[in-house]
Amino acid sequence: MSADSAAIGEAGQDEGKTRPFSPFEWMIAGRYLRARRKDAFISVIAGFSFAGIMLGVATLIIVMAVMNGFRTELLGKILGINGHMLVQPIEMPLSDYDPVAKRIEDVPGVVSAIPFVEGQALVSGPSGNLGGLVRGLSEADLKRIPLVAGTLRSGTLDGFDEGGGVAVGARMAQQLGLALGDNITIISPKGNVTPLGVTPRVKGYPITAIFEIGMSEYDATFLFMPLTEAQGYFNMDGVATGIEVYTNDPDRVGQMVALIEDAAGRPSFVTDWRQRNQTFFSALEVERNVMFIILTLIVVVAALNIISGLIMLVKDKGRDIAILRTMGATRGAVMRIFLITGASIGFVGTLAGFFLGLIFCWNIENIRQFVSLLTATELFNPELYFLSRLPAEIDNGETITVLIMALVLSLVATLYPAWRAARLDPVEALRYE
Repeated sequence: MSADSAAIGEAGQDEGKTRPFSPFEWMIAGRYLRARRKDAFISVIAGFSFAGIMLGVATLIIVMAVMNGFRTELLGKILGINGHMLVQPIEMPLSDYDPVAKRIEDVPGVVSAIPFVEGQALVSGPSGNLGGLVRGLSEADLKRIPLVAGTLRSGTLDGFDEGGGVAVGARMAQQLGLALGDNITIISPKGNVTPLGVTPRVKGYPITAIFEIGMSEYDATFLFMPLTEAQGYFNMDGVATGIEVYTNDPDRVGQMVALIEDAAGRPSFVTDWRQRNQTFFSALEVERNVMFIILTLIVVVAALNIISGLIMLVKDKGRDIAILRTMGATRGAVMRIFLITGASIGFVGTLAGFFLGLIFCWNIENIRQFVSLLTATELFNPELYFLSRLPAEIDNGETITVLIMALVLSLVATLYPAWRAARLDPVEALRYE
């Protein structure tokens, strides 16, 4: 009689006196999990199952965290510079922008209402030319945008209205070969009207501030100039393009549209950030859901490995199961032993994957930089992904969902092998022993 059989026999004598999931069942399951020479192949399968569940859970947590961080970073930067709602004039130019902005700011829930002038232009420097988005704001309003005022790399916004200079993004300055104090040339196709037609307007401005929002598209595109200067440059004297409205809760903008329209007190068209960026954020949501489904297959494959490993274990331990049954153990006890064996692999693998995912998420930017240095490649190119760093934001609800899913799959995977073990006929198992 083998050592396993002896242990099973001793435990089986007390089976009738023990409760479900009693210590002897855990002891037997533990012996089956420990590798021995003749069980080496089964132990290898169990190891692969453990590794598969660990990597599957960790990958799901990491990918979901990166997708959440990516969305949060983009949403924060897009709304931080563009506002939560945009009020545009209808029928007549927005010449009364100051009183309209004051009335909108009095609406409960509105943090600020900022009039602006906007136009596209070609910006030029010693190193080349770029298409830019020129936005005219007053000094007081520009300082009320933390994403710009709080990210200055050099220069200052003090005296912005009187200085006659502009604030540009760091990537724009880098690509044009410009630094603080240099002149940047702005070329607009809508310039002076002459007898020969409209001639382009070309004018140079000193750079008085350089900001770095952290979103490459904005840092390479946006250029801010004083409001009155922008009005004169774009032939919009005394007129604003629109009013950007910032609220204390971006998710409630739909409920505030009617209030903003009433407060404007003039014909106007109000759009919120969801309408202006619907396609972009819808695509992000679809990608996130598809990635979750695809990566869940890793955990499913690992669960299938648990099934195959336990079926082989049942065949290998047929003699021990038969002895256990002849000593008085019930079918339920045998089934629980193999449930514990398989579920232990799933539980420990899920727990290890959880900690691995957390550690990876907490150090993801350092890992990205290390891999980029090791491979001499740009692993997270800001030109393609818009952001200058790799974000990760762990959502507690999603993480709990991943853990529960992995545990349930692991438990379900053990049901069939455990049922087969419980149905084993002791007479048939011992016939040829």
